[in-house]
Amino acid sequence: MLRSNNSTSPLCSFGSPWPDLNDGLFYNDVVSTSSDSGLTLIHFYSSKYKNSAPLQGWLQRIHNGQITIDGEVVKEPKAILRDGMELVYHRLPWREPDAPYLLQVLYEDDDMIALNKPPGLQVLPGGLFQQRTVLMQLQWRASKGSSSLAIQGSHPVPVHRLGRGTSGILLCAKTKVAKTSLAAYFADGTSLIGDSSNANMEKSKTRKISKVYRALVNGILNQDKIIIKQPIGTMRYPGVAKGLYVASPSGKPALSKVEVLERDSQLNQTLVQVEIESGRPHQIRIHLSFIGHPLLGDPLYDVGGQPRCFDSEHEDESFAEDG
Repeated sequence: MLRSNNSTSPLCSFGSPWPDLNDGLFYNDVVSTSSDSGLTLIHFYSSKYKNSAPLQGWLQRIHNGQITIDGEVVKEPKAILRDGMELVYHRLPWREPDAPYLLQVLYEDDDMIALNKPPGLQVLPGGLFQQRTVLMQLQWRASKGSSSLAIQGSHPVPVHRLGRGTSGILLCAKTKVAKTSLAAYFADGTSLIGDSSNANMEKSKTRKISKVYRALVNGILNQDKIIIKQPIGTMRYPGVAKGLYVASPSGKPALSKVEVLERDSQLNQTLVQVEIESGRPHQIRIHLSFIGHPLLGDPLYDVGGQPRCFDSEHEDESFAEDG
């Protein structure tokens, strides 16, 4: 168990305003004999990373001097690659979408910090948000040395995720030991999903961390309490390289306990409380839409836990603009 005598008074806030542009990104590759040696530079990137940009996009990036081979800028698309060459693609800095930066501290000691994450702020880097994240604010705060985050061996990092549009308590570890312990607590519930043995049913009741959310959904739920056990997997979806999470019979087990708090017949909305014993990506959005009640204003998931129809006419093809 994590214990500390050095805790701070709650409800203080911290955060630094975001720079106009981030630092860009660097992607590293090493040419291997079996598959890449002998290819041209443009063939390597346009075939291996075709989801990042079409052929014209990669040609523009090469001509812009955004790719180096063994530390040297190369602007010739037909340069031949050899075994062992180190390639680096520099994605140019871009202005990330607006996001809040102030974080309220609910609790803090030498091992962990509990934050009140505002909606609109991403927890970890991903997609267009590489700098405007909770993780970056924690790292900036630690580097300033003005708090207990700056203690020797500190590695401030969130140990679970909240969706960018979700607000709520976010637990962050400040040491490697704390990260390991807290991650194990969160994993306890997920590991038991799908196992209906009496021993594991009892163990699930005594797990150390519970995750409870509130959500406003479309429509009126007739039942006061619902248990959703729909597995969640991935499907191919434009613009999502690793696949989009959806309700899928072949997916991983997931369990959500839904309880109605308030029904508003006039607005055709229901306020619910959801406790999740697993932590699959977008689980609450997927499960509530699966039973026919998507989150109010959800632009992605529709009834059945599937994405809304994708309109190819509105696909953004300006890949070469680097964000």
